[in-house]
Amino acid sequence: MAVFRIRVGRQIGSAALIADGYHARTDGWTSLAVLLGAIGVWLGYPLADPIVGLLIAAAILVIVWQSGKTVFTRLLDGVDPEVIDEIRHTASHVEGVEDVSEVRARWLGHRLRAEVNAAVDPELSVEEGHAIAREVNHQLLHHLRYLDAAVVHVDPVQEAGEEHHRIDAHSHDGLPPHSH
Repeated sequence: MAVFRIRVGRQIGSAALIADGYHARTDGWTSLAVLLGAIGVWLGYPLADPIVGLLIAAAILVIVWQSGKTVFTRLLDGVDPEVIDEIRHTASHVEGVEDVSEVRARWLGHRLRAEVNAAVDPELSVEEGHAIAREVNHQLLHHLRYLDAAVVHVDPVQEAGEEHHRIDAHSHDGLPPHSH
């Protein structure tokens, strides 16, 4: 059951279900350790019980650390680097995408939202660029089952990335200098 919970938790993007799977797996191993400790004591090794107790305590600390890290990261909208890499890989393999300059993602419950900047040939029409963006979105939704939505921004390849969208500080209409 523990392996099943972990697998399903990863498929649906549920940090809580993954943590529960780790907990169930640890329960199984600790129960086995208690049995081995009892057998050790029965066979005349009285130190088997405290040694098993220390091993169980160490296992509990490890599972608390793993689960706590996963859940805390999710609470802070953290996304595993592997997920970002999977988004980048999927988007970069769509025909017409020459570069994937930016990928941002965040969890909303069990669902993932993503933003992708895809660079394309600047000679394409708006319609062709839009078709590529739709295909990137389509492929992302097929390859990442826990992805809820993706916003795909298309840039000409020579101006790919967010740094090309920033406006330096300026002033107008008598207002103090500001940036957008």
